[in-house]
Amino acid sequence: MKPRYITRGIQTIIPPWLQTLLWYMRDSMEVPERDYLQIFRLSCDGDRQRIEHAQEQPEYQHVVTIPGEQPVEAKVYIIEDPDHVTMLLAEEY
Repeated sequence: MKPRYITRGIQTIIPPWLQTLLWYMRDSMEVPERDYLQIFRLSCDGDRQRIEHAQEQPEYQHVVTIPGEQPVEAKVYIIEDPDHVTMLLAEEY
């Protein structure tokens, strides 16, 4: 398994339980091939956390809505490089 890193923005804005869930969603994708770029759109759905997970090639989309005490609004990327994987906020790209 490649080393995993998170940026300062992720540390500041995304709670640890949600970081863990995003890593899990990436790792458990059922696709023939995983794109180097995973996109997560986080939004509030009432008092619930909505997560839209997508990749472009091959096309993939999965949406979940779960209970959350303080839902987060953000766009998160997980980018896989040859020697490591990084989770970052879209504005940090």
